Amino acid sequence: MRPLLLVLLSLLYGLPLSAAVRLPKFFADHMVLQRRKPVPVWGWADAGERLTVLFNGQSKSVKAGKDGRWRVDLDPMEAGGPFVLNVQAKSGTTSLSDVLVGEVWICSGQSNMEMKVSGSANATEEIAQANHPRIRHFAVRRATALAPQTDVEGAWQVCSPATVGGFTAVGYQFAVALMQRLNVPVGLVHTSWGGTHSETWTSREALESDPELQKAAARIPAPNDTIRSIQNKPNLYGTLLYNAMLPPLIPMAMQGVIWYQGESNAGRAYQYRTAFPLLIEDWRRQWNRQVPSAGAFPFLFVQLASFSAKNGDSQAGSTWAELREAQTMTLRLPNTGMAVASDVGESKDIHPKDKKTVGLRLAAEALRVAYPTEGGGSDASRGPMVEQLSVSGREAVVKFRYVGTGLVARDKYGYLTGFEVAGADGKFHYAQARITGDSVVITSPDVATPVAVRYGWADDNKDVNLYNREGFPAVPFRTDTWKGITEQARF
Repeated sequence: MRPLLLVLLSLLYGLPLSAAVRLPKFFADHMVLQRRKPVPVWGWADAGERLTVLFNGQSKSVKAGKDGRWRVDLDPMEAGGPFVLNVQAKSGTTSLSDVLVGEVWICSGQSNMEMKVSGSANATEEIAQANHPRIRHFAVRRATALAPQTDVEGAWQVCSPATVGGFTAVGYQFAVALMQRLNVPVGLVHTSWGGTHSETWTSREALESDPELQKAAARIPAPNDTIRSIQNKPNLYGTLLYNAMLPPLIPMAMQGVIWYQGESNAGRAYQYRTAFPLLIEDWRRQWNRQVPSAGAFPFLFVQLASFSAKNGDSQAGSTWAELREAQTMTLRLPNTGMAVASDVGESKDIHPKDKKTVGLRLAAEALRVAYPTEGGGSDASRGPMVEQLSVSGREAVVKFRYVGTGLVARDKYGYLTGFEVAGADGKFHYAQARITGDSVVITSPDVATPVAVRYGWADDNKDVNLYNREGFPAVPFRTDTWKGITEQARF
């Protein structure tokens, strides 16, 4: 009677008769595993069950814990494949085919990361040319949760004209550039959601650690509260997307993260100076708890493109300019990089279609940050950044670093645009500017004694045109610290 009773209970309550061997959803056919790093492989089985993982000549055995969880770490491998990954146990065998070893990057953020190749510029041509079977894409299905989850929904796709239309456009262009430069497979794990703020991508633990965000953390309902209240409402509370769309990926071996987000935080740009670094350090901390060798993995991000959000500028104040400044300040964290996108924006569309330029600039930063000896990257990919302001009479002189082989103005007649200068009264005036070596000299007939200089300080700042000769745009900046318009806004 006992076996029959177990069967009846199983049917009544949905209890499994045997856990069998199960892997997270992203361990599947066509996946890419990270090269040159230990590769965790984990999942679930019967409690105490013995399992063996076989892959690329390696054999690793382990016994599942009392909770049924198990994990092995494959030894570092060079790029290659396709291989077969087998997980063998008494309760069953799982086999994954067409598995490659290469570079794995997480792609995350909001709608500009979410935008598909099919919606980007020159989509018809890009799709027709997308015969890149060594590029693979895993799209994490949208979900929200009040507590960290253990798995996600999604599937790996091999890049081809038939599939690439659904890939993240920025991630795809990034992957093509890396694959061509490094000559290795590239796997993209895409976890993003349009219109979301950074706090929903941050753990409760991290929010609680920050004095400004503790109140927001306290408002998050308990995990056992009804789930219906948060369905399709990712911004309702902090940490909802973090819980559902990130912990299930940990401790996946990967190289780093590319991030395109910030539009939804622009109204609280000053707080983003804290919130964005908090997110990066949070993600790194979560990975390092399970993979100590992960360290300060590369975290590359896109600075906000030009867009006429509220016609903000130096006169009225600009939330988008302040958000870009917060992004630039985040570069103080180690192993970070930023792709400037002011010149690819569209005044009337918050979703600029040119994702190729953005992807290529992220790839250039990846070569600098993640592959300094292999990829041939250089500091020029940072783009010219303000280093020092000096004043001589009516002239303000701004010296730049990361100028590569020199500064240039992208203008038919060589004119520089986008610069403003102010005196002690704090009123900014459009300025004339000229390049002198690694510096730009700025003057205005309306300012006798310059005190501050701004460049690209507006929501819609597409008039900027200072680059280095390597083709990377200068980073928008201000030399003053005068009060902005978002300092009092809080999450």
